[in-house]
Amino acid sequence: MRRGISFEIPNEYGSFLGEVLKPINITEFIWRIGGEESYFVEDDKLGEPLFLEEIHEMDGLFLKGFLEDNTYYLIFADLKAHPKGKNPANIETYEEFLNSDCELVLLVVDSVYFTIYCKDRDKLESLYNNAKLKGFDDLQYITDENDTRTRLSVW
Repeated sequence: MRRGISFEIPNEYGSFLGEVLKPINITEFIWRIGGEESYFVEDDKLGEPLFLEEIHEMDGLFLKGFLEDNTYYLIFADLKAHPKGKNPANIETYEEFLNSDCELVLLVVDSVYFTIYCKDRDKLESLYNNAKLKGFDDLQYITDENDTRTRLSVW
């Protein structure tokens, strides 16, 4: 069974979270954001942190503009999408993910390594096709057989 996808992005400034999540409606969710280190780019230099608090929740409407309309540099990012009206819980394992309301987990490690877990098969296929269209490197599905991750966290 397909659990998600993994791929590598270029190690450069950009709007990669917005580009990667383009195929889904970010605004449908409340996003739990935590355990990250990423920065806005200001005058071609690293500026303020992309997310000011270590762990917090952000409405998808705000997040969409935030991610698509800014340039930033990702180092670590941990975003988890929950349906609006639900209480975003801390998800640490794939089993917890399966048994929760969380619908999507996006992790970025060391600036280039993206991992996305998604319960909705159509959304997962759209995310895969988008990453393929963008030409991201080492694109592959994460399956029951090849998933070596023990925690759904960047730390």
